[in-house]
Amino acid sequence: MSEDNEPQPRRALVVMAHPDDIEFTCGGTVAQLADDGWEVTFCLVTSGDKGSKDESLAPSDLAALREAEQEAAAAELGVHRCIFLRWPDGFVEDGPELRGALVRVVREVRPELLITWDGYRGFNHRDHRTVGIAALDAVFPLSRNPHTYAEQVSGGLEPHRVNSVLLAGAREPDYWVDVSDQLERRVDSLFRHATQVQAMNREEMAKRMAERQRRAAAEGRVPWAESFRRLTFGGVSRPRRAAALAALKKEREQAEQEASEQDPVAQEAAS
Repeated sequence: MSEDNEPQPRRALVVMAHPDDIEFTCGGTVAQLADDGWEVTFCLVTSGDKGSKDESLAPSDLAALREAEQEAAAAELGVHRCIFLRWPDGFVEDGPELRGALVRVVREVRPELLITWDGYRGFNHRDHRTVGIAALDAVFPLSRNPHTYAEQVSGGLEPHRVNSVLLAGAREPDYWVDVSDQLERRVDSLFRHATQVQAMNREEMAKRMAERQRRAAAEGRVPWAESFRRLTFGGVSRPRRAAALAALKKEREQAEQEASEQDPVAQEAAS
């Protein structure tokens, strides 16, 4: 089979506010997607430049450290690419500029699946809420509409339809992913974020995860699972309206032809 005829990998885009958000919420799911042949891209809206109590560490230096940590964590999970939008940590504003930036990423990556924060869960980090809502707006309806951010379309970025969304951190999840085969990789990816897990070691993390497993099993849930709220928007590439109308016309003509062939009066008139 030639390269031109080889099937394209399925694509997933994960949009989160800070480095380490992904590994803490859906690292196992990401690793499983990568193992299943998906091409996964990370988009971090901020670089976490406020995520330290070390007053001697300049925000720009911390941002560079955290981007490097995120790249290393992504490699542990088999991720294709990391995109950093570099908005200021703690000051992400939901407006046309952010939504436009996320629409551009969606149109560039062209994912079938989006994973992002559940922006409607209530009390949470403000950046998490803001990014979750903006990312959801970006995939529905903005990225699919050629008249929104039309300058992107005229510049060569075609509109794109995202098929489904998984909202992480949901208060009332309805979709679970069994990540029992990915626990070691998830832990390894978390420990790549050295600026964030300094006070924790692998043994302590294993104890915490074991306790979560015990509670999940007691509640009748999948012990090693990551939970989401799932939204679906139909097929990735629905036919254009003209093609749909042509198909409908053909179907109607075929039905009329079949009815005519079964009608003896019509057959006699035709003879």
